[in-house]
Amino acid sequence: MCFGVRDAITLALDRAQQTPLTIYGELVHNQAVLDTLRNSGILIESEPSAIKTDTVMITAHGSSDMAIGGLINRGLSVIEATCPLVRVAHRAIRNLVESGYHPVVVGRRGHVEVRGLTEDLPEFDIVLTDADVQSLRERPRFGVAAQTTQPIERVRELVNLIRCRFPNSEVRF
Repeated sequence: MCFGVRDAITLALDRAQQTPLTIYGELVHNQAVLDTLRNSGILIESEPSAIKTDTVMITAHGSSDMAIGGLINRGLSVIEATCPLVRVAHRAIRNLVESGYHPVVVGRRGHVEVRGLTEDLPEFDIVLTDADVQSLRERPRFGVAAQTTQPIERVRELVNLIRCRFPNSEVRF
């Protein structure tokens, strides 16, 4: 497990001793760890409407501002356990969009971290393969960020492929 997930597990176990806690989404893809959390009284819900406790924790994978805002608007106390590296990716994508770049996320479509990175965006592309890059439509400016678990060498390959495919576009990574 990465340090962000380990820290989130520790935070969840600590907070669950103080107050009933629901984790919004799957904290880790490890059944033994999930069983430990549940045995500590922690609920795990993937749908906001199913959250029954007053306190909810965002996983290390992060979440969109829209999703967090929805939880706060319901009057829930939100504990942020977003990994610091995921926060950097969120800031990067936000800064790129604010600077006029079309956002491209290198990552697995449908992955919780990628959903958190893109859910607030009106328009974006997700790429993971060369074929995904080939299906992009030309834009004057591409801003690329990556799911934090993607191998950096592969991310750089895809960024270079975008630059080669669109030589007249500005590509920022």
